[in-house]
Amino acid sequence: MSVVIVLDGAVRGRLTVTVSPFAELAACLHVLTEHGHHAGRTAWARQVTDSAAPEFRAGLHRFAPLWTALRWRGFYPGLDASAPPGHGSSPGALPLDRFAELTAYTCASGYHGFAFGRVLRDRTQAAALRQAASGLAEPHLRLAEDLLRDPEALRADLAGFVELCRRVFFDALWADTEPVLARAAHRVRQRLADEGPAAALVSLSPSGARIAGEAAGGPERVVFDKVHHAVVSPARTPLVLIPTLYGAPHLLVKNEPGLPPVVHFPVEAPDVGVTPARSRMLALTDPRRVRLCRLIARQAMTTADLAARLSMTRPQVSRHLRVLRDLGLVRVERNGRYVHYGLDLAAVERLGRDVAVALQY
Repeated sequence: MSVVIVLDGAVRGRLTVTVSPFAELAACLHVLTEHGHHAGRTAWARQVTDSAAPEFRAGLHRFAPLWTALRWRGFYPGLDASAPPGHGSSPGALPLDRFAELTAYTCASGYHGFAFGRVLRDRTQAAALRQAASGLAEPHLRLAEDLLRDPEALRADLAGFVELCRRVFFDALWADTEPVLARAAHRVRQRLADEGPAAALVSLSPSGARIAGEAAGGPERVVFDKVHHAVVSPARTPLVLIPTLYGAPHLLVKNEPGLPPVVHFPVEAPDVGVTPARSRMLALTDPRRVRLCRLIARQAMTTADLAARLSMTRPQVSRHLRVLRDLGLVRVERNGRYVHYGLDLAAVERLGRDVAVALQY
């Protein structure tokens, strides 16, 4: 599956790059709740949660569905159609019906197949919310029940928790993070101006691919390899690009019905996507390549040495070495007229991490 951004008619001004404190707060809360996904932030997450008051930890658990699998749209700009592109406001300031609709989608962990625009007044929609949330891990159902029982109180509680986050950790973090995000936003704006939308979008992700209209027999588009399918057309609705530091390695595409799409992209994109990570793993399923790798893991060897030890021809060995070299798993050493091949152990050690990062991206 993939997210397709169709670029026909996407003139300058249809793509906006902005910095959002609420979007970064959501990324931070995701790390605090799911720090197993972010090994580099584990120490920070434990420091924040261990030193925080019980009310903060309770709120982190209660509202977790708003930033775990499906990021709550209330954290992102574009909810106010009269506001400038990229402008955001406090999540607690949402009109009650809009707050209920967006929260219901998150409690159900999905948008397609659901209609929650009247969830506070329509028994059928409320029943659908309960049924969807009951199939998910806690506290999805509990949050859904809180929403249906007293949406005003839930909205006030969420606003209070956001304020608590500011005091506990976010004000200090944002002072350091905002300049980093501002520089990243400037780089993307510059690329948009100099190279156009396609180049700017592809630069956001190693899984991004540019497909020229002439070659594909259709409009020019950029495709991101994701676990859900969506088609976004900036010519029809503006596209908002938001950098994140604490959200890495995730690249999120928010494409809720009736709202401007949002791409929440990491400041530094991972250097491996799903396809190269999968290719590296598949390359090591061939038993002949595994034997070859075991030999060159001990010491660098020539093609002739490997052919003799593996009972293979030199062209056969060369083909296997070429595959491994193209995937970045083999290093080449030239010693006079001899060429020696060695296994890049650091690259092999990164395989597990690369696969984990690619699957999250």
